[in-house]
Amino acid sequence: MELYGFMLIHREITAHFKLVMEQFSVVTILGPRQSGKTTLVKMNYPDKPYFNLEEPDIRALLQADPRKFFADNPNGVILDEIQRVPDLISYIQVIVDKAQKPGMFILTGSHQLQLHEAISQSLAGRTAILDLYPFSLHELSCLKMDKSLDQMLLDGFFPAIYSKKMNSTLVHRNYIKTYLERDVRQILNIKNLDSFQRFIQLCAGRIGGVLSIEGLSNDVGMTSATIKNWLSVLGASFITQTLQPYYENFGKRVIKSPKLYFADVGQASYLLGLEEATQVSRDRLRGSLFENLVLLELIKSYKNSGKEPYLYYYRDNHQNEVDIIVKVRHALIPIEIKSTSTFNISLLNNLRFYQSLVGERMPMGFLVYAGEQEQKIGNFYVMNYKNIGKIYDLCQNV
Repeated sequence: MELYGFMLIHREITAHFKLVMEQFSVVTILGPRQSGKTTLVKMNYPDKPYFNLEEPDIRALLQADPRKFFADNPNGVILDEIQRVPDLISYIQVIVDKAQKPGMFILTGSHQLQLHEAISQSLAGRTAILDLYPFSLHELSCLKMDKSLDQMLLDGFFPAIYSKKMNSTLVHRNYIKTYLERDVRQILNIKNLDSFQRFIQLCAGRIGGVLSIEGLSNDVGMTSATIKNWLSVLGASFITQTLQPYYENFGKRVIKSPKLYFADVGQASYLLGLEEATQVSRDRLRGSLFENLVLLELIKSYKNSGKEPYLYYYRDNHQNEVDIIVKVRHALIPIEIKSTSTFNISLLNNLRFYQSLVGERMPMGFLVYAGEQEQKIGNFYVMNYKNIGKIYDLCQNV
């Protein structure tokens, strides 16, 4: 649970979090800054000692005498933003190997690049890794908000927007400014951040599009190698999300570059310069923002259940495209996303094409749109975007 005003918002990942705490000595929770990691661990394990490694005095204390620190906390601790002192992971390895007790340490982090190497070297097989994203639509449903779709695309889903009722533009402006001035400088050691900020804004302008390294390189004025490095940093720090293509020998030449999205649609809207819902409604990228929202809702459904989403897209050189392909064992389940509020049978055309392509490997398909009317036509489900979590449930039964 998370307390927002007088409302308790249940984080869907809680059940899986408690399950792995009973099975692993270390649980590592990754996710964007301000996605609710600290609140999640404190509310579920309030008696476990907590230390925030972003605080310089706490960091200095642990670095000065880590052996004494761990000796003073024999039953384990919560270490927030562990990437700030990754050397502590080696000490944790020795402790948990000796103690052989579940649920000793909870680690949180917001930079995968800085953590993965340390974890893979020292905690392989000893830690469960969870990804916590900002709120899902289902988590927010208890607030019974009367927000329009365009307002949701503008605001995004970071907890501070709901807990403190803050203006979403201010939240995202502060987030990006902090990210640039602190995190990017730490990771890339960039002195002049203007080019990197322009790069992020250009990425927002390509939301939902096939990623062109060469195109970004030309527009930013940096080498392709630099652009690849910057993209990896955006992904590792939970700013962007990529969707890989799914290709087999379908008899057509298939696009093989990933598509680019943001880990929170509100950040993309901010970077596009949108400050009002009416601006979103008229923006040429509204459909792409809606597609971003739906993709992230599906990812959250999987991650909050402790499962890895095998999500792809399909596009060929003949302009045939399906926005998302969910791979469930041998099955390929297509999802078409339309921001319109009006259903028309032609909206199923891409699903029908994909069915002709893969045949019996497609047990069902989904059209996710902004309309209220839901129905099943053959093996196609027509679904309102607020109910996207049902797709996860239906796919589990394939």
